[in-house]
Amino acid sequence: MDNLFGELRLGHLRLAPLGVRRRTRVTASQAAAEYTGRWGWAVAVGTPAAPTGDPARCKCGTPRCGAPGLHPVPGDEPAARSGADVSVLFPTGRAFDVLDVPEQAGLQALVRLERMGTQVGPVLAAPTGRLQFLVAAGTARRLPDLLYRMGWDDAALDLTCHGEGSYVAAPPTVLGGLGPVRWLRRPTRDNAGCPPEARLLLGTLAYACHRGRERTTEPAWLAS
Repeated sequence: MDNLFGELRLGHLRLAPLGVRRRTRVTASQAAAEYTGRWGWAVAVGTPAAPTGDPARCKCGTPRCGAPGLHPVPGDEPAARSGADVSVLFPTGRAFDVLDVPEQAGLQALVRLERMGTQVGPVLAAPTGRLQFLVAAGTARRLPDLLYRMGWDDAALDLTCHGEGSYVAAPPTVLGGLGPVRWLRRPTRDNAGCPPEARLLLGTLAYACHRGRERTTEPAWLAS
């Protein structure tokens, strides 16, 4: 398996051609309409991200917040929807939860999972250097038990799960100073209403996160 966990970069994975992305660029309101009308997902309007500071750190205090600097507008006021700089958020814990991992580990795991024929659901690429895998709702509540059953309960993994009461930023939301959130794997008719069970992805994701942490602690001469 280790030979599949070498150096990968986001551009090496399958993305829509640049010309297609330009022709199909949508506004926040258009994206929100697609998420609710086509996929049946709930969305929330968020405040714009601060253009300065560290967007990866959020004042809400939640570790690895899935929508750093972006939180729902109180009451989801209709007037706020017309603003050009509003953000679109997915409230997790309803249609899906979200497994959140470092980009490099997530890319390595994604390659491995797809080579094994595992049906991976939608995947978000955040400009904070994180990948977010949409999985079945309820995963956040069961994550400690799932990791225990897989033997990862005592490992220091950079892996978290956003569940009930949390939010993640949805494309094409821009995180100030960094860039937009993008789809690395888009929702489809098959997976939008039935995201995969976390147990199908979690072992590979945990292993990739573990290997990534090991390499950062290895001496430079050994890691090279």
